[in-house]
Amino acid sequence: MNIPIVSSDQKLRAYAMSRVTKETSVELTLNLDGGEVSVSTGIGFFDHMLTALAFYAGFGLELRTKGDLEVDGHHTVEDTGIVLGQAFAAALEDNRGITRFGTAFVPMDEALCRVVLDISNRPYLVYEVEMPQSMIGGYDACLTEEFMRAFSMNSGITLHVNALYGRNAHHITEALFKALGLALKQAIRVEGDRVVSTKGVL
Repeated sequence: MNIPIVSSDQKLRAYAMSRVTKETSVELTLNLDGGEVSVSTGIGFFDHMLTALAFYAGFGLELRTKGDLEVDGHHTVEDTGIVLGQAFAAALEDNRGITRFGTAFVPMDEALCRVVLDISNRPYLVYEVEMPQSMIGGYDACLTEEFMRAFSMNSGITLHVNALYGRNAHHITEALFKALGLALKQAIRVEGDRVVSTKGVL
């Protein structure tokens, strides 16, 4: 199921898709211009992070992921990032009119994080984050990098993610996801009808 969502009077920046492998099943509906947020991946902390991302980005997001959690959370987190990235790129289509660049700093208690991105169609991830604790509840803190990589590679985004400082892995991770949401909200804001590139295309 890969479906551009169309209203009666205009095309929405929205997309629905699913992806099924031997390790995971992901079903997602994404609306870049808002809507309800409902997330279920089987990993409570990851659900919380994706909900925060969607909230601060201003997205509508309905997401259901079922993965091989009896192994660990890696496939669930990575495949969710793949599908979210693909749906994001499809919803934007040719990137016409968007601001393109986004930057956000988010503090959370002792932690301060920064996300800078370019919707460039040149996917790249720079991830400079030290996690003081390896686990956050049932969530492996190293999986945040896997999500960011999967999302950036499949959305066509150049993504720089930095934890400037922090002592609590929960605070660092939550600040990262919120900063990603805020930076995306800025970058997809429509400011005209042209592609923001000297090439004329992204």
